[in-house]
Amino acid sequence: MMSPEDQKRLAGWQNAAAPLGAILLGQSTQSWEEGRAQYMSALDRLFPAPEGVSFETVEMDGVSAMLVTPDDVIDGKVLFYIHGGGYVHGGTLAYRGLAGRYAKALKARVYVPDYRQAPEHPYPTPLDDTYRALKSLYDAGVAPTKLTISGDSAGGAMVVTMMRKVRDAGLPLPAAGVAISPWADLTHSSKSQYERDGIDPVCSREFLMLLAKEFLGNTLPSDPDASPVFADVRGLPPTLIQIGENEVMLSDAMRLATHLGENRVRTSLEIWPGMFHVWHLFGGMPEADDALRNAVFFLEDAMTKAQA
Repeated sequence: MMSPEDQKRLAGWQNAAAPLGAILLGQSTQSWEEGRAQYMSALDRLFPAPEGVSFETVEMDGVSAMLVTPDDVIDGKVLFYIHGGGYVHGGTLAYRGLAGRYAKALKARVYVPDYRQAPEHPYPTPLDDTYRALKSLYDAGVAPTKLTISGDSAGGAMVVTMMRKVRDAGLPLPAAGVAISPWADLTHSSKSQYERDGIDPVCSREFLMLLAKEFLGNTLPSDPDASPVFADVRGLPPTLIQIGENEVMLSDAMRLATHLGENRVRTSLEIWPGMFHVWHLFGGMPEADDALRNAVFFLEDAMTKAQA
């Protein structure tokens, strides 16, 4: 049962997203730049940054990024966090809260790339920007054994895609990845896309279909870089997938976990009863704090094993 305060935050999130739906449906004269700015400002107010962290803007091979540094940081430890938003409407400002809590718990510097988004920059630009930013960490000498990747929604899918791109480039793999509520199958053909539609208070199948259209352009929704359930995932590092039981993406996350496991990737899947899309944003809500704690433990354990 959500507290009254968390229910207010959820309602605030829904209200912040409503204008984006109007833009997608062509029912608003507001530009995407304006819509994104208002959405991010609203989420920054709803899910504020914790104390004990600092923020700065950095460049990662030409890609702007938010660098989050906790007061208590272990030198060399880095988390690369990929924000969500359907490749269309997310942004770093909306993630100061979650990235800040991640940084404090992991005692790591957290880099959040501000990749370009559709419809101005459709597929594959968001993926290309994100990979370029990730590769810049390798170029800067970050030790792969102290490097981990996490992300939510579209960013959760990109966790798997970025690890694949690192593998295919012949670079050392990061220690582990955590995919939060991953948008793993843009065909939207799974059971939960229909059964959970209307139950998840944050995402609907219709909204996802509209986002996918803006992002994909003429690219097939089954493209492995857009939908990692269709990708070659052999040889990837340990991966944790966390998904809410109420999510329309539930079946897709389960399929992604099965796909990873069948291809001999060490995989953990957590299904949280009653939880909704990216509930991790709700700092102070027990389920959000517990899920983040589990993610941090998973990453810490993987880094310890990688450095042994």
